[in-house]
Amino acid sequence: MDRRECAEFRDCEILGREAELGAIAHLGDAERRARLVARHRLARTADDPLAAVRSVVALHSSDPITPYLGAWARVRGFVTADLDRALVTDRSLWRLHAMRRTLFVVPADEASIFDAAAARDIASKERRRVEAWVAPALGKKRSAARWMADLEARVLERLQDAEQKTQDLVSAIPELGTEITLGSGKWATRAPIASRLLFLMAMDGRVVRTRASGSWRSSQYHWAATARWFAGPRPAMDAAHARGELLRRYLATHGPATETDVRWWTGWTAKQTSAAAVTIDARTVRLDGGVDGWVSAEDDALATKLEPHVALLPGLDPAPMGWKERGWFLGPHGARLFDSNGNVGPTIWLDGRIVGGWASRPDATIVCHLLEDVGRSGVRRIEREAEALTTWMGGASVVPRFRTPLERELAER
Repeated sequence: MDRRECAEFRDCEILGREAELGAIAHLGDAERRARLVARHRLARTADDPLAAVRSVVALHSSDPITPYLGAWARVRGFVTADLDRALVTDRSLWRLHAMRRTLFVVPADEASIFDAAAARDIASKERRRVEAWVAPALGKKRSAARWMADLEARVLERLQDAEQKTQDLVSAIPELGTEITLGSGKWATRAPIASRLLFLMAMDGRVVRTRASGSWRSSQYHWAATARWFAGPRPAMDAAHARGELLRRYLATHGPATETDVRWWTGWTAKQTSAAAVTIDARTVRLDGGVDGWVSAEDDALATKLEPHVALLPGLDPAPMGWKERGWFLGPHGARLFDSNGNVGPTIWLDGRIVGGWASRPDATIVCHLLEDVGRSGVRRIEREAEALTTWMGGASVVPRFRTPLERELAER
């Protein structure tokens, strides 16, 4: 154990003794890193994909490879069929849009929380935007809202009996092929209404993305009527109560977190964030650097022992994406590992910190690059993990949807 690790364990022991005496007043970076490793299952301690998802609240799915590689890093012995089974056979997981309009994989029994806490407001704004895009294509004599409602009813009718791909629905309902202008100015583009309409229906909870149309790396899905797929409609929740429940889950897996972290992760306003914190009696703690963070009222405040581990996490993984203020685990490496829009690429984690990045070459080899000295032992551990991932990929090469400077550099060497 090196000097830095000894200091981190000592800090954790001190925190544990303070917790025995009363409410915690301080949570240092060492304890935060130990919590991250344990709670996000970075030492491969999740029993199955559902447990892995619950450990991070929700797994990003904007890039279809993220949930699979994120589960591989957290579940010992994971194979792609395990996640497919949870999404399609057991239906314990649900792929839906929620916080910040992002596509996530979430526990199906908590879908109502994500809907009321995050998706509902976004869905209303998106519908108004799409109606504005549709109106010019229809002319002044036809209502965009009524035309879209008619199409949605016909889509639902087609999905009552079986799942269908988007192109199957377009073939059966030609109006879904109606082209509209999306965006404006230099960002304007022409596209069929089908994808936007299905997106709105999914945001409203009436249809659900089911099995992938291709391999586990595909971003094209079949669609099903939600009530049929889950044997009933999604129950409604009060928005304020749902925001409290979402924050409770976030702090249980990410706490302590600052108000800035919470607002960034949820997409809430300052007022909504403060109200949610009051709803669940979130407690304030002092973090390193003199800033304040929140933990949940149920937080036991016991010191967490840092679990030695190596993790190769995919782009958009919830561990690096779970906070806005990341210095306590990211260090100075942000410019190489994030793109200009704040999307993280593939990262190498060693004992609670990001120490480098990795990429998949066209020949399916996993190549790593360290951004700091981790010692010979650390290098050997990372090399073994890279070899394990190369083997698991079975000859498949993956390219992240959002490419970052270091990932491009490594993949093109």
